[in-house]
Amino acid sequence: MDNHWKRRFIFLWTGQFFSLISSSAVGFAIIIWLSLQTGSAEVLAYAAIAGLLPQALIGPFAGVYVDRWDRKKTMIFADGFVAFCTLVMSISFYLGYENLQLVYIILGLRSVGSAFHMPAMQATIPLLAPRSELLRIAGINQIIKSVSNIAGPALGALAVGLLSIGNVLLLDIAGAALAISSLLFISIPSPQKEHTRTSDVFQVWKDMKGGFHEVIKNKGLTYLFLYSIIAGFCIMPISVLFPLMTIEHFHGGKFEMSIVETTWGIGALVGGGMLGIWKPSIRKVVIVNLSHILIGIAFLWSGLLSPGSFVFFVLLTGLGGIAASFYSAGFTAIVQEEVHSSLLGRVFSMYFSIEVLPTVVGLICTGFVADSIGVNVTFVILGSIIFLVGIVSFMTPSLMNLKK
Repeated sequence: MDNHWKRRFIFLWTGQFFSLISSSAVGFAIIIWLSLQTGSAEVLAYAAIAGLLPQALIGPFAGVYVDRWDRKKTMIFADGFVAFCTLVMSISFYLGYENLQLVYIILGLRSVGSAFHMPAMQATIPLLAPRSELLRIAGINQIIKSVSNIAGPALGALAVGLLSIGNVLLLDIAGAALAISSLLFISIPSPQKEHTRTSDVFQVWKDMKGGFHEVIKNKGLTYLFLYSIIAGFCIMPISVLFPLMTIEHFHGGKFEMSIVETTWGIGALVGGGMLGIWKPSIRKVVIVNLSHILIGIAFLWSGLLSPGSFVFFVLLTGLGGIAASFYSAGFTAIVQEEVHSSLLGRVFSMYFSIEVLPTVVGLICTGFVADSIGVNVTFVILGSIIFLVGIVSFMTPSLMNLKK
């Protein structure tokens, strides 16, 4: 490992920061637009499905090619494709063609680009930094994401108030251009890998199974994936329902929605800062398990609040943000330590696909359930499940023995 890895990360993080903050602003603007246009939990759930399902379906195949291709070029082309899709949606809105089907289609195409960018990014980090710094780097990544989540909703709400939704989408294109530009200034080494024929379908299938077996042979890692998938099955629907919880249960508006989203980002920023600045001695698996417990408590308690307790809801949202930041950094660092760098692309892709497919079912059911029994009751039910996942995790020996 050479001494230039910090310089490389400065360029990488700078580009990612502008890309994330623009995507956060545009994503929140779309949520506001959909919420105000429809006021339906089902519509928000379907939009989330459109943004997740394509990535989940092609993820295992994408991961194989991420491990074969130049990861720098993969990220550049993925960012470019996402920007192009956003441009198409912006032009369509500018011409007055605004309907839900178009939004779903473009979100699905953007998801295809993300299927290549996300695993390429995560698989690149161990190639640029010492393994002893992976948790700290994951924490700093959380800081960048958190700042984006704080500023993004505020910027998105402001943009929706001043501009048409078509013009707001142009922010995402500018962010992608800056991310691509930053990648041009760094070199990313490629891990040693076997020479395979990219067009060989059987070899692709074999490589996919290789990523699966890399996880299965490690019993502790298998349980880590299993419990994270169960928790993700509950967390993803709740993240989609936050705007409706604010509007319907606490009788808020655009300003209150921005406060909730910003507070989650502040919490995640605090959590990432604690990991990035103060390098904790506590084991990563303990961090992940405690995070599930805290997230479950935050969601469960939020659902039990009275409509007049919006301030307390905001505080619990901040607690959830801190815990989510701990979880994401801890989980990512564990996988990067346990899995060889030449397999990281397909392992991260496989995990996301396995996590998202049941989550899609959860989103479909949640849209119907939330519209039927109420958003707050949905928070209580799903929060309780996440809390139990954290408790059971501490009772699983093979998981607790990871990196002991």
